[in-house]
Amino acid sequence: MGGGARELAGYLVALAGWVSALAAAVLPQWRQSSYAGDAIITAVGLHEGLWMSCAAQSTGQVQCRLHDSLLSLEGGYGMSPATCRALMVISLLLGFFGIIVSVVGMKCTKVGEEDPVTKSRIAVAGGVLFVLSGLCTLAAVSLYATQVTSEFFRESIIPINARYEFGSALFVGWGASSLSMLGGSLLCCSCPAKERRGQQYHRQSQPSTARDYV
Repeated sequence: MGGGARELAGYLVALAGWVSALAAAVLPQWRQSSYAGDAIITAVGLHEGLWMSCAAQSTGQVQCRLHDSLLSLEGGYGMSPATCRALMVISLLLGFFGIIVSVVGMKCTKVGEEDPVTKSRIAVAGGVLFVLSGLCTLAAVSLYATQVTSEFFRESIIPINARYEFGSALFVGWGASSLSMLGGSLLCCSCPAKERRGQQYHRQSQPSTARDYV
């Protein structure tokens, strides 16, 4: 795969990861009520996300409300969603800047094409931003999943009919982090190492050429 095609593929993959991370951040299904074990199946399904919680009735009606304090450091049963919110916001900001920077550095764009080395370095910088964005998403989703798992097995503290399990947004987030890091890694392959080696080879070959004419 050529350098330009690799950059374009990496950009599209990373862009898909950023869009998926945005979807994961706004979805209210980070955790959902569990029906495992002896839990009683009720007519109301509960879902909680970073910004709101929802109750789905058996009739299909869904009611959602924002959390009382988006800056609160503690949620139900010791849950700490503020850190996850901050990580997701940082991830989305890094990915947004990665989108802009990568467009400038890609070979298929005309911006700065008179200096291909600098242009390649800009593409690498965009790839690094995407990788960092993916790492932030991975950290947020994994931290939340760890909290859900820890609370699920606290039988002496949490009633069995009040437990939560992984929601679909967590899996979207894991997929988003993988796409962002994969796309960013492909963009990082734009490092102009071959061009530097070519310049060094050209300089080394000049003295021998001069001796031939003596």
